[in-house]
Amino acid sequence: MAGSHGGSPKSWLAVIVILIGFTVGGVALCIGPSWMLFWVGAGIVAVGGVIALLVDIFSDVIIDAPRVPLDHTS
Repeated sequence: MAGSHGGSPKSWLAVIVILIGFTVGGVALCIGPSWMLFWVGAGIVAVGGVIALLVDIFSDVIIDAPRVPLDHTS
């Protein structure tokens, strides 16, 4: 996957779990607020964080070649 910032599927799994947790927590605040549902969402985010640490999400960075700016002065 050279030249891409796509990430690995296991990293995307962690991101999706975290997004689900934020969504659950956000919906809980909008419908009540329902504090029990909010804390369920916070727990899902925490699980996603643990998954991210387990799959070493921070090493899943793809660095592109340096970009050279075009000279538009000519």
